[in-house]
Amino acid sequence: MYKEKLEQFLWSVRSPTGAFHMHEGGEIDLRGVYCAVSVARLTNIYSNALFEDSAHWIASCQTYEGGFSSVPGTEAHGGYAFCGLAALRLLNKEHLCDMNALLRWLVNRQMRFEGGFQGRTNKLVDGCYSFWQGGAFPLLHRILNEENVNTVSGERWLFHQEALQEYILVCCQHSSGGLIDKPNKPRDIYHTCYTLSGLSIAQHSPGGKLCVVGGDRNELECVEPAYNISTKAALDAMTYFYKLPAVSLS
Repeated sequence: MYKEKLEQFLWSVRSPTGAFHMHEGGEIDLRGVYCAVSVARLTNIYSNALFEDSAHWIASCQTYEGGFSSVPGTEAHGGYAFCGLAALRLLNKEHLCDMNALLRWLVNRQMRFEGGFQGRTNKLVDGCYSFWQGGAFPLLHRILNEENVNTVSGERWLFHQEALQEYILVCCQHSSGGLIDKPNKPRDIYHTCYTLSGLSIAQHSPGGKLCVVGGDRNELECVEPAYNISTKAALDAMTYFYKLPAVSLS
């Protein structure tokens, strides 16, 4: 892989504020900085200079509700909340986030009747938020454990794991294969990916304990939430790239 070219590209889409454009000349939002830092960490091209001020820009996207918005001053949203938290985690700047406010916002996004997650306040449940909201909980769990918060369970995430699995298995499977947003919606690759990722998060509890609804035949491979790839794939990537000579254009 052309690591030098990859780093050049990241510099080319970097904003002076520490945010990142989605592509050259493209929009700026939290997706950009999350994608940039996750790629940089996995491929060992991370540098402090490349991500100078990024954490403070991310923190400025946390809203009065506790979630994160796409850019400062807009509405909190599940996808951006995950990107904001995961990016801060990868930058080792979690302390800039109001964790109590974020946790309060996240736990209130799981709907009592359906069991699935909504993406924003007063919106309908959507299967893809099984990961965008659900995937934030393992990250929060690790952060709270590191802060010695004694109220965090050693056996469960801070959401109802069985209820989420039931929503996915009962309401989000298409009869011809693939997964969906909600009943009577068409199947697509996007919802198939993120709904399955959320199902994996719900199945794999802290410490490797399994919580699988429907028996062993439903068990999925464990996902590393910060990257949304399997734990093995994340370890393999970092093992490979961190053995290569470091490259820095900064």
